[in-house]
Amino acid sequence: MAAGHVRDVDAGVLDGARGARLVAEIDGRVAGTVEIHPNLPGQGSHVANAGFMVDPAFRGRGVGRALGGAAIERATKDGFHAMQFNAVVATNTQAVKLWHALGFETLTLIPEGFRHPSLGLVDMHLMYKVLT
Repeated sequence: MAAGHVRDVDAGVLDGARGARLVAEIDGRVAGTVEIHPNLPGQGSHVANAGFMVDPAFRGRGVGRALGGAAIERATKDGFHAMQFNAVVATNTQAVKLWHALGFETLTLIPEGFRHPSLGLVDMHLMYKVLT
């Protein structure tokens, strides 16, 4: 990520579960965020999940890759065994390519699992990466 950094803004416990929020900043502006949390409570809490947002003004500047790498590092540090993404929309080809490059594998495609606002029903990737 050009001339920016990722920092922790809220660590420890989120909504009663372990997790963290990280923010990417470029030139003092928030370029993107990620929230890391257990994928499921109880017996599924050893697998992390995360939600990402990148400001469109900063797309193409490595913000998603920086946040993805930081999320993997943080989830590993926090003792999660793996990370799972339940809904990576297939038409978001840059995200699919990024997660594959960061070591995630697509376990399955969920047919027509997402209602795209202009394309209608499109597939979703269920993605997974072992961290430990």
